[in-house]
Amino acid sequence: LATEQANVTFDPTATGWDDLKLAVENAGYGVIEIAEADESQAADIEADARAQELADKRIKLLVGVIFTLPLFMLSMSRDLGLIQPWLTTQWQLIEAQMAHEAGPMLIHYPASADILNWIFLALALPVQFFSGRDFYVHAWKALRDRTANMDTLIALGSSAAFFYSVWMMLAGIAGHVYFETAAVIITLILVGKYLEARAKSQTGAAIRALIGLQPKTARVIRGTQEIDIPISEVRIGEMLIVRPGESIPVDGVLISGASTIDESMLTGESMPVEKQTGDRVVGATLNRSGSFQMRATHIGKATVLAQIIKLVQEAQGSRAPVQRLVDQVSAIFVPIVIVIALATFGLWWAFGGVGFTQSMIFAVAVLVIACPCALGLATPTAIMVGTGTGAEHGILIKNATSLERAAAIQQVVLDKTGTITAGKPTVTDTLGRDPTLLLQLAASAESRSEHPLGEAVVRVAQERGLKLTTPESFSAVSGRGLTAIVDGHAVLIGNLALMADWSIDTHELIADVTRLQAEGKTAIVVAADGEALGVLGIADVVKPSSAAAIAELRNMGIGVTMLTGDNRRTAEAIGRTVGLGPEEIIAEVLPSEKADHIVKAQAAGADGVRRVVAMVGDGINDAPALARADVGIAIGTGADVALEAADITLMRGDLGSVAQAIRLSKQTLSTIRWNLFWAFIYNIVGIPLAAGLLYPLLGWQLSPVIAAGAMACSSVFVVSNSLRLRKVQLGS
Repeated sequence: LATEQANVTFDPTATGWDDLKLAVENAGYGVIEIAEADESQAADIEADARAQELADKRIKLLVGVIFTLPLFMLSMSRDLGLIQPWLTTQWQLIEAQMAHEAGPMLIHYPASADILNWIFLALALPVQFFSGRDFYVHAWKALRDRTANMDTLIALGSSAAFFYSVWMMLAGIAGHVYFETAAVIITLILVGKYLEARAKSQTGAAIRALIGLQPKTARVIRGTQEIDIPISEVRIGEMLIVRPGESIPVDGVLISGASTIDESMLTGESMPVEKQTGDRVVGATLNRSGSFQMRATHIGKATVLAQIIKLVQEAQGSRAPVQRLVDQVSAIFVPIVIVIALATFGLWWAFGGVGFTQSMIFAVAVLVIACPCALGLATPTAIMVGTGTGAEHGILIKNATSLERAAAIQQVVLDKTGTITAGKPTVTDTLGRDPTLLLQLAASAESRSEHPLGEAVVRVAQERGLKLTTPESFSAVSGRGLTAIVDGHAVLIGNLALMADWSIDTHELIADVTRLQAEGKTAIVVAADGEALGVLGIADVVKPSSAAAIAELRNMGIGVTMLTGDNRRTAEAIGRTVGLGPEEIIAEVLPSEKADHIVKAQAAGADGVRRVVAMVGDGINDAPALARADVGIAIGTGADVALEAADITLMRGDLGSVAQAIRLSKQTLSTIRWNLFWAFIYNIVGIPLAAGLLYPLLGWQLSPVIAAGAMACSSVFVVSNSLRLRKVQLGS
């Protein structure tokens, strides 16, 4: 309802596009036809359609205001005695005759005798049948499909007042006409509809902002020429040039050059990221400095931006479990309101002693004040704004169910590698008499290795500008390390067992090896020409934000556990760094066992009450645990299969976003509950008042005009309350 979109699954062998389009139009809705267009073109087409719709609402509203305002002022002036009825000559003579024969008295002349009533009819006609045309069209289509909606109530309410007044005039009956009531009802509802449409257009601002980030053209190298082409014509594998200040056209890999990239649209992180040759770059991020060449790896709907847009759209169109009650109520709401209105009319006319006209006014007020729109908008608008706000902060929520469940999280289970830690081994210690020579020989030997620890050694040597030599020979020793010949030197790199195999004296290094292992680091001994040179300490370093993020989760009353396949000593060393005690660490867990530990955590609640558990991970081996958890949260820098299994994806890649996601879900669910509360209370209180509950006691009634204004305000209130989520503070 909030996005005004529907997902339809159909059998192309049984039906086709024309049949589908006809069915949608027969149901009372318009169809925006979009051919094979990219996201940007589709968004432009949809934006044009929405702008046209808003302009149409504005014209109808203006016509309503232009004719309703003088109608209302003239009618009220006559009712207050500020102006007198403009009677025809014939009725003026009759009035004078009756006054002469019976003395001064109140004359009840037919409604058609007052020229003002004909002016009122002329002013009401364009409002009723031009400004209010959509109400009739939609009500008729709903009736044809044997259903009823809000337009049914408005059409019934305004028509009752309008056609009752027309009947009085044509039948020559004396009494008050209610053309101003019919016109004001339609105009006030149109005011609400227009404001609601404007507000709803803001709920999709996040999606439009994401789509608008994609550049329209790309500069590609074809042959010896650089040419600018539309983004839709870029092909996988093509070489592209990106200059400073330009947006990156598509996803790819940096081939030459270096730069800093603003990835805030992707991660919500404002600090630019340095990119070197071989690094991955994402389409629609902004190149801050440096010109570079890149190779396109993903285009069109396969890009990260397109996937984000798709995920957010799916989340915004999904239904939260809390919506079930609203759906049940909405299904019978309008028929019940019509029954209440008929009962109100019948009871007041038969037993209330107020006459036909007053009974009709009560019934019209009931029809007009009832607002299924507020109920229908309460949940989807909040979900739209909440998921859009999350996307702006690099938090992608798969669906509304995940959003609702996240608000109830009691325990967060964190994978270690790639979640608490960076997931990339780094050389932290270089211990020896000549650290430079130690690192240079080790990196040269490891340059032939594909092991992650070897890659870490090579990487740090390159960062320090050391000159590396390709080894003359290389041999990996399973479970121990490697041997190599570098510049004529016989180099050994590995654990103490490898050194013992080659009778290398390592007694001076034992203390360093023991200390590094106690700190949770991998100790690699380097020897050359039969002599131990020193030790390299390699560790998967803790992310700078991890300790603060864990503390923040605890402050929110959420328990935290670390789950890892590492040995107990390494796991506890990492745990101490981020503030986790031994009882909060589960170590030496096989990948296949992670999901079992999630089940145990869920069953560990007090008094046998099941706990709501979230799993945060990034690897392939985390996917089963992510799927088994109540809420699976994937670090966006991880494996695709982990992202697929997760309910929430954190594009920024640090744990600080976990607390942000939980806080956003709590705020969104709170907004939904308040929206539903006010929508229900509005109807629970408003309908009895409109039915004349206080009339016998106080002589006060809720007029249809006031009812129309209140009804319009209710929908605008719900949408505006949801829009407050755009400014919600999620913390660091």
